[in-house]
Amino acid sequence: MSTITPIRGKGRPRGFDRDQALQKALEVFWTRGYGPATVAELCAAMGINPPSLYAAFGNKDALFLEALRHYEDTYWAAPWKALDEEADLRRGMERFFFEAAAILSSRDVPCGCLVVQNSGSVSLDSEEVRDALRMLREASRTSFLTRLAQARASGDLPPDADIEALAAAFAAVLQGMSAQARDGASRESLERLAKASLAMLSG
Repeated sequence: MSTITPIRGKGRPRGFDRDQALQKALEVFWTRGYGPATVAELCAAMGINPPSLYAAFGNKDALFLEALRHYEDTYWAAPWKALDEEADLRRGMERFFFEAAAILSSRDVPCGCLVVQNSGSVSLDSEEVRDALRMLREASRTSFLTRLAQARASGDLPPDADIEALAAAFAAVLQGMSAQARDGASRESLERLAKASLAMLSG
């Protein structure tokens, strides 16, 4: 379920399912990009009219931000949680990147990462959206850094391991996997890329 408090207002259709509407909006943003996606396209996908959209979500920016949170909760919360809970660093990283390969290459949803794909499609006027995307990109690096710090403290990495550089490198690998998935890379090829990146843990 969405963690965002619903915006109450007139014009919302009877039987409105917020999570279902968010998933439909998410697929439009994922396919078209934040900038190119129009309110008309979003309304058509969600099965509502513009007044209902504005009543339920506020505006296009607010809808995208809520869809972005829905995306993170639906697709990425579990992989990050599993990485954090896996005692063995290499096994945890391999599992995370293999799950990422499955998510990014799935044919059930648009390929690639919503955050990475939309980073270049937001106008300067949508500052809140740009800030949210930047913070999520940074959150990936920070999450890797936190897990690598745990590994260094537990002896899973040597004391002199440059965990700042490793975290930045793994975040770059994740972004690269997204770009390749968007260009049609298969799950298997993404898994090979992920497995090759784990050699950095031995450096």
